[in-house]
Amino acid sequence: MSLNVELARHNMIEQQVRPWDVLDARALDALAAIRREEFVPEAMRNLAFADLELPIGHGEIMLKPVLEGRLLQAIAPEKTESVLEIGTGTGFFAACLAHLAREVVSVERHADFVDAARARLAKAGIANARIECAEAVGEFQPNRQFDVMIVTGAVASLPARWREWVKPGGRLLAIVGESPAQRAVLHVHGTSGKWHEQTLLETDLPYLAHAAPTPRFAL
Repeated sequence: MSLNVELARHNMIEQQVRPWDVLDARALDALAAIRREEFVPEAMRNLAFADLELPIGHGEIMLKPVLEGRLLQAIAPEKTESVLEIGTGTGFFAACLAHLAREVVSVERHADFVDAARARLAKAGIANARIECAEAVGEFQPNRQFDVMIVTGAVASLPARWREWVKPGGRLLAIVGESPAQRAVLHVHGTSGKWHEQTLLETDLPYLAHAAPTPRFAL
């Protein structure tokens, strides 16, 4: 690995991510440990560490490093925890989650993304992340619960069935609302069964399939 790449990675963390109030050492360590450039489409590699959303095909994007850092810090999976990710994309965020957690299951509906992400994870030596090819809003059914669930695309509203996939005491982080004023919302499943919500930040991301707002028609 060239010195320039390592310098670019260092600068991404110290000049972009950390100043955006990402101070959690474990989140920063994940971003430093996973080679982001290996998860970026070949044509975009010169922009791997830029403060940009990168188009990756099918109208999807790779999140900005600053948003990845904030989401990792907010969801904070522990080494003993299982994680469900909705929206694999290139596989980079799944790799970061796997660096922090015991197990990651990531769901992606585009078969070519699934194949590419699996290959990248294998090349990186990451064995505790599994990619499932499925549509998550209406079709996927994990038949189990997770400690942590994170959604890396937007939904107009949170599907009720997703709450069933999170253990009592667990947490679910999703981007919710109508573009361009979506919110990253942390949903905590209390041990009593009640859910508590905390808005973390505003952002604007592409919607997951079948999760966009219903179009409004005006006369």
